[in-house]
This record gives sequence, C-alpha cells and structure tokens, in this order.
Amino acid sequence: MKTLLKPLLASVLLFSTLVSGGLHAQASTSGKPVAISADNAVLLTVFLKHDQSRNLNEIRTKLTEQELFKVFPPEGVEIVSWTIAMGIGHVIVLRFPASRLREVNLAIERSAWGPFRTEFFPTYDYMDIVAAEQSKVRKAAPAK
Repeated sequence: MKTLLKPLLASVLLFSTLVSGGLHAQASTSGKPVAISADNAVLLTVFLKHDQSRNLNEIRTKLTEQELFKVFPPEGVEIVSWTIAMGIGHVIVLRFPASRLREVNLAIERSAWGPFRTEFFPTYDYMDIVAAEQSKVRKAAPAK
C-alpha cells in the first residue's frame, strides 16, 4: 500500500501544479526573458541527499568534476530557493515551463548523481490560499 501512495501523491501534485494559478515569473532562455505563466509552469522540489559514506571534501571534489554549478540548473530555469537541511542535504525549489522537465532531470543525472541520492517532488505555491484563509478566519473572529 505504501509503495502505491508515493506515485499517486506525485501524480496528484504534478496535476495540481499544472493547473494551479498564481505562478508568474520571468526566466531567461538565450538571454531573452520568457514568461512562465500559471498554465505552463511547474514548481519542482529537489532533494539532493548527501552520500554519508563520503566526507565533504570528497563530495565537493566529485561535484567539481561533474560541473554541478555549471550544468545545474539549466539556463532559463528559475531557482526559487536553495537551502541546506542539516542531516539531509540540499533542498532546491525550481520553477520552469513543464516542457523543460526532461532537461532539468538530465542536468541532475549528469551533475549530481554520485555524491547525492536524489528525490523529486512536484509542488505548488500555497501562500495565496493560506493568506485568503487567514483573512477569512480573522474577519470572522470576534474582537476582544
């Protein structure tokens, strides 16, 4: 049962990402700005989990050899955030046109495999919904 849930959840999230509204950004392809709109944008959260059998110097050496920062992300893919989660590794949120998914995947395969185990999660921006719900609840709450 558990093995069926992850693909199902990923499919639902990807579908939600593709149809959700509120995503407006600018990305550059060959130096020209390209609008990423709600109807063609996806958000992708990428986990690059550290290979804990290697120390940091070994990981950095391998990343340099594989040119991670030259190859990833491909030009025109927006980095929404890039953080480190201690004990896990890199957590990267990208925004890009859905048609570029294969290119993003190949960039990860070519530059991050080895020093990292990878996981991908289609995601969507929920902040507008949270703000609307908070506003609705706060307006309905009696004044103290």
